[in-house]
Amino acid sequence: MKTQYNYDVIVIGSGHNGLVAAAYLCKWGYKTIVFERRNTIGGAVCTEEMFNGFKMDVGGSAHFMIHHTPIVQDLELYRYGLEYIPMEPFMSAPFPDGTVIKFYRDLDATCESIASVSDADAEAYRKFINDWQPLNKSVFESFLKPPTGSNIGRTFVLSQLRKSSSKRNELLQNIMKSYGRIIEETFESEHLKAALVWWGAQSGPPPIDTASAEFIGWHSMIHLQGAARPRGGSGMLTRALQLYIESHGGEVRSDSKVNRIVVSSGKVKSVELDTGERYTSRAVVSNAHVKVTFLDLLRDSISSTLRNRVEKINTGNGFGMVIRCAMHKLPEYSVNDPKNDLLNGLQLLSPTVQYLNDSYADYLKGLPSEHPAAIGMTFSAIDPTLAPEGNHVLFVWGQYYPYRLRNGIPWESIREREAQKLLGVVDRFAPGTSEHLIDWYIQSPVDIEKKHTMPNANVMHVEMTLDQMFMFRPLPELSSYSTPFKGLFLASAGMHPGGGIFGAAGYNCSKVVRRFLRKRIF
Repeated sequence: MKTQYNYDVIVIGSGHNGLVAAAYLCKWGYKTIVFERRNTIGGAVCTEEMFNGFKMDVGGSAHFMIHHTPIVQDLELYRYGLEYIPMEPFMSAPFPDGTVIKFYRDLDATCESIASVSDADAEAYRKFINDWQPLNKSVFESFLKPPTGSNIGRTFVLSQLRKSSSKRNELLQNIMKSYGRIIEETFESEHLKAALVWWGAQSGPPPIDTASAEFIGWHSMIHLQGAARPRGGSGMLTRALQLYIESHGGEVRSDSKVNRIVVSSGKVKSVELDTGERYTSRAVVSNAHVKVTFLDLLRDSISSTLRNRVEKINTGNGFGMVIRCAMHKLPEYSVNDPKNDLLNGLQLLSPTVQYLNDSYADYLKGLPSEHPAAIGMTFSAIDPTLAPEGNHVLFVWGQYYPYRLRNGIPWESIREREAQKLLGVVDRFAPGTSEHLIDWYIQSPVDIEKKHTMPNANVMHVEMTLDQMFMFRPLPELSSYSTPFKGLFLASAGMHPGGGIFGAAGYNCSKVVRRFLRKRIF
């Protein structure tokens, strides 16, 4: 007699990876439910209304990576309210001397901007993009498959074998370098180097880390797909995914915190909510952080050996904080901007490479950066729906900010001071910006951890270092999206290929779950 289940699949957590996995499973006809602990849907891709009509993202904001997947097209998310607004330029680097470098999807337009500081660097940048794009097309292809040796071999390795031996060797040597060194060797303009080094730092590893070159090499792909913002806020992506799931027979329930994953004889049997309710399913997908999944939700079932392995997964010591500002006006940068498009994308606010290195040095001391590098985000310049008429939103992300501070300093005692300092960075580049502040929502590392259940406030979940990427992410034995517990799968940013608004982990996980469900005999 077949076992009767409440659902085919239960998904824990409504972050975008979990919703992507749920959406595909619903598309394939599986009865699926998503349980979300918060009263809002979307996890770290969520927009909340604050301060009487301002729409504030409370997690990721700029959408770069998802455009390199088939997710939006496969699920026809435009039918569920998702409308992307191109960011052109997708980022700019203003400098105190009035110089500005702009990065457009169009490579020619970008090189034209770079030529304003260096003709030689304009040509060097074009060559850099053309050299790194073929490699990254292969890398991104491998991102949409489980990170097995054969998958990586068929995409990355075979594509590189077609190159001459000298080209292959040069490429392999460059991959093993730090992105700081790659940039230093490739370009001459201090302004361009400062912009690219700061951009490369966004995934977490500092510019000096060995084998981190890909954190700037992947930048070459942005010129293929560009970057964009969902109209109405970043959370419109997860809202569209929710609507897709519900229109295909699935359920998404907020205020439904999973307290425990119930295991018997090595098999997942059900999940238990904090209300005591239990729901059974043929499979469970956890979109929760890998440490939360194993150390908390599986606390009654995990072996001491696996517990020890999971505890050692490197989640770092945080690396950023963000302020979400309701504004009367947007920043007016002191630069020559005849196209008047500087505010259409991100603003990279780090005047020199040394400035960023100094910021990181403070972080290593266990202190917030004395002079933080920042990124300004002025999305209401292209999307007026984010603020009441005549007003705007300004988000400012800063690095480096340790989660655990030196000498046990509590974040609660310094969060306002550090927020003022971060807004002061924008003032340095756009004098008078802070005078137009209406109100703000501060997310210190402690706030980020609490809001999103991200241990150590690591927005990538697990450090994006070479030893925790591809088939090592988050551990070799967990890298295939399956687990030692039959019927339990993983879809969070702690899985291959990593963090960012990507959806690839959920996309890949859904296919693994589908194969499992097809093979099961009940």
